[in-house]
Amino acid sequence: MVADKETYSRHISHKFNEELSGLKDQLLTMGGLVEQQVADAVEALINADSGEAQRVRERDYEVDQLEVGIDEEAVRVIALRQPAASDLRLVMSVIKMVADLERIGDEAKKIAKLAIAIVEDDAVQPRSYVEVRHIANHVRGMVRDALDAFTRFDTEAAFSVMREDDAVDDEYKSAARALMTHMMEDPRNISGCMNQMWILRALERVGDHADNLAEHVIFMVKGTDVRHTPVEEVEQVLRKHDE
Repeated sequence: MVADKETYSRHISHKFNEELSGLKDQLLTMGGLVEQQVADAVEALINADSGEAQRVRERDYEVDQLEVGIDEEAVRVIALRQPAASDLRLVMSVIKMVADLERIGDEAKKIAKLAIAIVEDDAVQPRSYVEVRHIANHVRGMVRDALDAFTRFDTEAAFSVMREDDAVDDEYKSAARALMTHMMEDPRNISGCMNQMWILRALERVGDHADNLAEHVIFMVKGTDVRHTPVEEVEQVLRKHDE
């Protein structure tokens, strides 16, 4: 009888671990999809490819479906397994991170919509979009690094992502100033530059969501909520935990 109970307990434990692993895998799948959405939307702009931009908008449905599916599975795990401590933090962090990933997908969709408007506006003068490409690469890297930190339960890597957010903000402000100068030089540039300004703003928001992902990783690993906490204080918190 005792052996049967032990076997059953091991089976339940193994099943629970599989469910947690499945949640993590689904989150990473969603993360990879939204990062690619951002990349494809920016490339559609740079290549003046309205068809690709439209496909980005249509694929947002996949992102939304993943969000719903992961949320449902996470709720099922909580209800059925009643996880505690670190396991509960993992499930709760997945739920929060999924919300941020869905919003990154929304920003990609917004970029694609603006790209279509720029491509179809005959008055817009062609540009190299150096600023857009640079910031896009930066924030995509932040998203990748935050997901990698999640995979490895690496708070130092997560903290590094948080420190990058200020740099993205500075790059956004610099690019916005360059576009303002371009508009003042020739009023005909106003329409196209305003759309690019909104694209830059969307990319800056992707960086903010990547920062949120990193904060959720720190909560998951350390059990400390660092949202709305200055980066310098977060560093002190991490040091105290490591002492």
